[in-house]
Amino acid sequence: MMKLRSKRFFRSSSKHGNGNKAAPITDNECSEIKWELRPGGMLVQKRESISLGEGMIAIRVSTMSQFHEISIEATSTFGELKMILSLVTRLEPREQRLLFKGKERDDNEFLHMIGVRDKDKVLLLEDPAIKEKKKLLGIARDQPINNLCCTTIIV
Repeated sequence: MMKLRSKRFFRSSSKHGNGNKAAPITDNECSEIKWELRPGGMLVQKRESISLGEGMIAIRVSTMSQFHEISIEATSTFGELKMILSLVTRLEPREQRLLFKGKERDDNEFLHMIGVRDKDKVLLLEDPAIKEKKKLLGIARDQPINNLCCTTIIV
């Protein structure tokens, strides 16, 4: 985060009691502007946030049977959200599919750039290809060794 100072360029009226004369500006009167660098490379004035903390948002992630409340920075990516969800759901990040506003999101997309705000809902689905692969490998593990020579597993 970068901090830049701005100076006032206007006259203060009767703040110091000297009538219509221009009041001298001191360093104490200068307000401090906070700047931030956006992922696109643009330098902008930092907005005041009224959510959980400095830049934190709460997201409700729902699966088919349950939901989780996750607190994460607004500037995080969907890949980072998957890493947090892997601790909660025991699904590897590559096994997860995250949908927001009806579209599947890539791992490198930023939450705030897509429009995810505080208390928004994200849908978590298990990748069907990996689900089928687990089923096939589960069936292959349960079969005796003499029956495996005739079984073809497509992965």
